[in-house]
Amino acid sequence: MSELISLKNIGAEMSRKLKSVDINTAEDLLAVGSKEAYLRLKAQYPEICLVFLYVLQGAVDNVDYNRLSEETKADLKEFDNRFKK
Repeated sequence: MSELISLKNIGAEMSRKLKSVDINTAEDLLAVGSKEAYLRLKAQYPEICLVFLYVLQGAVDNVDYNRLSEETKADLKEFDNRFKK
C-alpha cells in the first residue's frame, strides 16, 4: 500500500484530511475516485472549495492539478455546483 503523499498534489495536510474521512492510502483514493473523496471531505470540512476537487483529480490522474484539461475542469466545476446551496 502506498502513502497518500506519494501521489501528485497530495501533501501532509491533504493526507491528514483524507485519512480523517477513511481514505488512508493512495489505493483507497484511486478506488473511491476524486468526486467521492471530495464529497466525504466536504461533509467534514464544509469550507473546502473547488480547488480541492481539482487537486484530488490531479492525484488520481497523476498530473499537476493546474494542468487538468479544460474539459475535466468543466466537469468537476459542474459536479461541485450541484452541491452549492
